[in-house]
Amino acid sequence: MSAATGAPAPAPAPGAAPGAAASAPGLVATVVRLKLSLLRNGLRQSSGRRAAYVASAVLTLLFAALLLLGLIALRGHAHAVSLVVLLVTVFGLGWAVMPLFFPSGDETLDPTRLVMLPLRPLPLVRALLVASLVGIGPLLTLLMLAGSVVSVAHGAAAWTVGVFAVALALLVCVALARAVAAANIRLLSSRKGRDLAVLSGLVIAVGVQLVNFGVQRLGTSGLGELDPTAAVLRWLPPASAVGAVDSVSDGHYGVAAAQLAVSAAALALLVTAWARSMTRLMTSPDGSTLQAAEPSAQKRRGRAGPAARLLPGGRTGTVMERSLRYVWRDPKTKAAWVTSLAIGLIVPVFNALQGTGSVYFACFAAGMLGIQMYNQFGQDTSAFWMVAMTISSTRDAYDELRARALALLLITLPYATSVTVLTTALLGDWAKLPEVLGLSLALLGAMLATGAWTSARFPYSIPQEGYKNVAPGQAGLAWIAVFGGMVSAALLCAPVIAVTVWLNVSEGGDAWTWLLLPAGAVYGAGVTLLGLRLAAPRTAARLPEILTAVSKG
Repeated sequence: MSAATGAPAPAPAPGAAPGAAASAPGLVATVVRLKLSLLRNGLRQSSGRRAAYVASAVLTLLFAALLLLGLIALRGHAHAVSLVVLLVTVFGLGWAVMPLFFPSGDETLDPTRLVMLPLRPLPLVRALLVASLVGIGPLLTLLMLAGSVVSVAHGAAAWTVGVFAVALALLVCVALARAVAAANIRLLSSRKGRDLAVLSGLVIAVGVQLVNFGVQRLGTSGLGELDPTAAVLRWLPPASAVGAVDSVSDGHYGVAAAQLAVSAAALALLVTAWARSMTRLMTSPDGSTLQAAEPSAQKRRGRAGPAARLLPGGRTGTVMERSLRYVWRDPKTKAAWVTSLAIGLIVPVFNALQGTGSVYFACFAAGMLGIQMYNQFGQDTSAFWMVAMTISSTRDAYDELRARALALLLITLPYATSVTVLTTALLGDWAKLPEVLGLSLALLGAMLATGAWTSARFPYSIPQEGYKNVAPGQAGLAWIAVFGGMVSAALLCAPVIAVTVWLNVSEGGDAWTWLLLPAGAVYGAGVTLLGLRLAAPRTAARLPEILTAVSKG
């Protein structure tokens, strides 16, 4: 936002102070009206968007009301402050990561849209800070903070401090989101930012597991488990503002003042960082005015990395490298892999930590990663025509499918083995490690076999834009491919499962369970090769149909 060189500054209006146009209260009202207009115009785009917004607003308000009632009911509990401090901290963390995973949720989060207006950063920061208080998220946070203060405030002094604490904590949350968005706006508007948005589902899945784990721990040990953690969190903003209310209730006025000062200092630092980011965005060139890439950089990107040199030569190595590049670069493929890796680890490990798990839960890791073999051609989308041009025989199709399976095994084999060993170590049941690992390998082989066949028989397109992983009209194909393949894989594993059960229930069978490791590995490899052999001729014969199916997105 630089002024034109040599252009005379406009004369201020009679009686107006210098800079009044930038700092007048009218700017705040204008930006708030802009926020409301953006919201209103967005809802006018379609009836579906209005219905989704109304439904989300109703559900959010219902959740906020229940949360408020629950916090009020917590008043007088000996460990209420511990739960409240943790809750405020979680909300603050949510405000911090929200712009990274939902950058398009609020159009005013992008300050580069306002750089052409004659506004200075500091007045714009104040106006945007007030505008940020408009929305469902701030209302939910306000009700949560109000309920938190009600649960810990005792006495007139505490209630008075509580009013300031609610306002201060809310401003810290909003300023935190704005500062993070302004500091990362170049990232959020790039391809990596879209990758983060796609991975938001993973954050939700992991968060649900963590909440479930925490609730179960609290259900067995009580809220007293939170006291050591809360003793630290009550000195971190924005939770320190609510902690100050509890300190005043206990008569510790000096501690309360220090805790309020921590939140106030955090707010000042966040606003300062936000203003600096705004200044940098308004005065520095962006990627649209620079060269996209230098020739030397293009040459460096074109060279094969050291990992690629370790792959086999010919078609196999080329297809493996392409598949691994999809995992690393394609947002949808990356999201699917990261989600499978995380959930495949969380389910067995968290159950083991809770003492309710079984070593057989480790097979969940192999199952989650085996799903990645399904719909192999869908990740190519319309570019599958280049792959189809290289397949002229059943042998070519077999080599293509085998290379894709080998690329998947490069990640899956060490990962499934590590999860199995970790789960066994947490449960201390080392005697079952060979049979569980053998079952995992057999299951993985069965899923590779069925995945290769369903990739040729039930291919579907994966849209590159948005959050949907299936093109419209192809949801039935996706359900058949994934769930039908999983059932088929379980049936293929039936012999290994039956032998495992027989050895565990028969007298003296425990001495022979170690044979399940080599047997499972051989069985999984054999089933995989058989599945690839059966899928290859179908793939070679259905290339036009596959291309049509995967190009619909």
